[in-house]
Amino acid sequence: MIATKPHPRTPVIVAARRTAIGTAGRALADVPVERLAAPVLRALLDDLAARPAEASKDRLPPVADVILGNCMGPGGNVARVATLAAGLGPDVPGLTLDRQCGSGLEAITLAGSLVLAGRGDLYLAGGAESASTAPIRAWRPKRPGDPPRPYERAPFAPPPYTDPDMGVAADRVAQEAGVSRARQDAYAARSHARAVAAIEAKRFAREIVLLGGVDRDERPRAGLTPERLARLRPAYVPEAEGGTVTAGNSCGVNDGAAAVAVVPDHVRVDHGWPGLALLDWECAGSDPDRPGLGMVPAVRRLLARTGLQLDDIGAIELVEAFAGQVLACADALGLDPDRISPDGGTLALGHPWGASGALLLVRLFSRMVREDGPDLGLAAVSIGGGMGVAALVRKVPEP
Repeated sequence: MIATKPHPRTPVIVAARRTAIGTAGRALADVPVERLAAPVLRALLDDLAARPAEASKDRLPPVADVILGNCMGPGGNVARVATLAAGLGPDVPGLTLDRQCGSGLEAITLAGSLVLAGRGDLYLAGGAESASTAPIRAWRPKRPGDPPRPYERAPFAPPPYTDPDMGVAADRVAQEAGVSRARQDAYAARSHARAVAAIEAKRFAREIVLLGGVDRDERPRAGLTPERLARLRPAYVPEAEGGTVTAGNSCGVNDGAAAVAVVPDHVRVDHGWPGLALLDWECAGSDPDRPGLGMVPAVRRLLARTGLQLDDIGAIELVEAFAGQVLACADALGLDPDRISPDGGTLALGHPWGASGALLLVRLFSRMVREDGPDLGLAAVSIGGGMGVAALVRKVPEP
């Protein structure tokens, strides 16, 4: 069972920010990945310095490390470059990790582990992805003078696994789970409608960092009905073979960054901050042939260890890579899909791969802390190669 009172070294999220999510090739197309992350990191420290008034920058603990998830960047250490670009100084290191689209959430749970271990009192963690500026990769020529060979993508799994493309895998998961095309389209349309309503109500305004004049997510579309989505043809598996996954009920290809500040609870108390305590987290392996289901064992293990039921959790944010995939996960978990991402999820907002897991916790911070919402929250993502990451958070009020 989870403790009812935080331990002094319980990791707590005390600030959460993100960029607007851009559609690849559009508003944020010229912004390299480290420049997506840098203003988010800076905004986290500015938020902490300004809340409350007596907590000046000089009283903040030093940043022990910056941990960022990234999948498709230029190589090197994106987190280190972003740290320097944010003006944090050469004394702050940086770590970049890749757990594919779970990278941003994994970065935050790693920061939580380091806080628990007493290694530092302030970590900035999250993820960033620029699909627009990610390098085009090619195999090295075998002989001098030969042209490079196309390099489509790195494998998610080796033989004897089939290593399907994510869209093909989503179609397989939807078919096996009995998730109909109509249900997928209805879910995707609802995600867009919810995101549009949230934008109009300015519910994202306090979490978005202005970057290049962009302060609004690009992907959500008004008036996207199930009837309009039904006109689209399957994108990965032919309709004659039972394909139901289309461009309309799939996520987009996107640019964006998201990050949070993680401190031990005693630091939170000293500064008078509210926040989200990271109660527990889990990463689980699953069938690489059905990667869309990876969050299911992760959530089940997390619930079993904490003694909670999904009905106990008031705020749930899941990465919706494909409508059929997330509905199959909801069905497997016995979760009412209407409870997922009430302000719109990945299908509408977009899927900047390395950042998407961190975006879940930014959204939970807004819903639970900024808006004084439910006490318990859950974030989970399924990952290419057959993995899932899930994290459980609890709201802790101002001391």
